[in-house]
Amino acid sequence: MLRIHHLGHSQSERIVWLCEELSLPYEIRHYTRDPVTILSPPELKALHPLGAAPLIEDGDLLLAESAAIVEYIIVKQGGGRLKLGPAHPDYAAFLYWFHFSNGNLQPAMGRLLMMSRVRLPADHPVQASVQGRLDRVMAHVEARLGEAPYLAGREFTAADIMSVFSLTTMRLFQPVDLAPHPNILAYLQRIGERPAYRRAMAKGDPDLTPKLS
Repeated sequence: MLRIHHLGHSQSERIVWLCEELSLPYEIRHYTRDPVTILSPPELKALHPLGAAPLIEDGDLLLAESAAIVEYIIVKQGGGRLKLGPAHPDYAAFLYWFHFSNGNLQPAMGRLLMMSRVRLPADHPVQASVQGRLDRVMAHVEARLGEAPYLAGREFTAADIMSVFSLTTMRLFQPVDLAPHPNILAYLQRIGERPAYRRAMAKGDPDLTPKLS
């Protein structure tokens, strides 16, 4: 059985959610962020050199990096579900949005979070550049969700599982007003109606009301 090492309020919610969507058995071990640094606790750092979350164990395998874990679980235990193959007309879109989450969306949120701690004025060139990048990223996601109900197209896929954390839980750390993005808000409502998402959030972060608006 898979063991998920889950750091509360982190990207590891993706893995709990994926297992719920695929109806896979798993064990979850909970970890809490350091109250001062907001980083991983020593217990999690002892398992991986980077103190990474998510982290899974599958037999003798210990694997980090959420995208790698998602692909591993889908291929090894999920029968390829939630991953579009080369013959699917939305294959390229799936690949793009699956990797967009960690390649653009999450880094843009993270950079703005770091800049907010530096407390530069809003008109500082660096601050303006970082904010501008996030604005463009969010506009891109908004436009896509005006074209299709899910990021890869008509079907819910792992591209959505990879992306939702940045649009929801990440806003605990870096507030982003979604009011200018009605398509994203409608999308999050669709996500919030999924039974597997509800189960995953209740099991992984029972103290958290998902930020779907």
